[in-house]
Amino acid sequence: MNFSDLTSQPHRRFNPLTREWVLVSPHRTARPWQGQTEDVAAAAPVTYDPSCYLCPGNLRAEGVANPAYTGTFVFDNDFAALRPDTPAEEIQEKGLLVARSEAGRCRVVCFSPRHDLTMARMGVAELRQVVDTWAQEFSALGSDPNIRSVQIFENRGAMMGCSNSHPHGQIWANETLPNELAKEAAACREYWQLRGATLLHDYLQLELEKKERLLLANDHFVWLVPFWAVWPFETLLVSRRCVSALDQLRDEERTALAEILRQAAIRYDNLFRTPFPYTMGFHQRPTDGGDYPEFHLHAHFYPPLLRSATIRKFMVGYEMLGMPQRDITPEAAARWLREVPARHYLNER
Repeated sequence: MNFSDLTSQPHRRFNPLTREWVLVSPHRTARPWQGQTEDVAAAAPVTYDPSCYLCPGNLRAEGVANPAYTGTFVFDNDFAALRPDTPAEEIQEKGLLVARSEAGRCRVVCFSPRHDLTMARMGVAELRQVVDTWAQEFSALGSDPNIRSVQIFENRGAMMGCSNSHPHGQIWANETLPNELAKEAAACREYWQLRGATLLHDYLQLELEKKERLLLANDHFVWLVPFWAVWPFETLLVSRRCVSALDQLRDEERTALAEILRQAAIRYDNLFRTPFPYTMGFHQRPTDGGDYPEFHLHAHFYPPLLRSATIRKFMVGYEMLGMPQRDITPEAAARWLREVPARHYLNER
């Protein structure tokens, strides 16, 4: 198979970060769609919602009142999936019934006091505050000797399980490495030992040469559609300098990260002219005190929309039983994202 066949023939693509494969079937884009569509109707945005438990001054669980914050605001999740006081226990029966306790902390990061904003509609200075907050939380949580992983992420949109539209994200700090980070850490360490460079540094150089899947770039970060993308408009954000976590970013790099996050969010919204749902999260070095020169800071965007604002991709059938599969090639997805305007569609009015 030569490279041109990747646009028309079924093939598999290898993900070196997880060492897993994805099936690509570009010829299936011609099939008619008769599946489920989503209702994207949303209430008119308001700057303050008296019923929102994330807005300044409002009450949260058990009567705790939010402060009248004016920038970012961080607090321990009132309904945390992990707790720091979980006792250490284990079940082990013949290697088949195995369970271990998991302690940790869950934090909520409000990006802005304004209820109606998203990353796409925040200013660079406002997003820079968010980046600084993420870096501070990574350092603080990661300094706990009982924490080995700090996962910073944002779920946006009801279809991604986000129950509150106020601009916010979450941080989960685990005492062990979650599955995806463990897979990436192992692959990055093996690549470093073989080649003496980070896997994502070498991959980024290839993408910068080919330019087929590049979306946006500034002096410090590159946003692209990865060659092995699973979701229709999945993207990868990679730092140009080989740093292992947000706390190693310099002042100008933090501002550049804020700028490219804003531009990425604008282009997602402009693709289907709707508040675009996604899960976004950073992968950073483990926080067990070890040396991780092989780990390269990056963020994943996993959006579910397939062909319009109302058609969503689900993982079903062969994908759940065999391997992930996609119809739209990463190159086509990159082309669509590149062609949308840089100015947010709501600002055109």
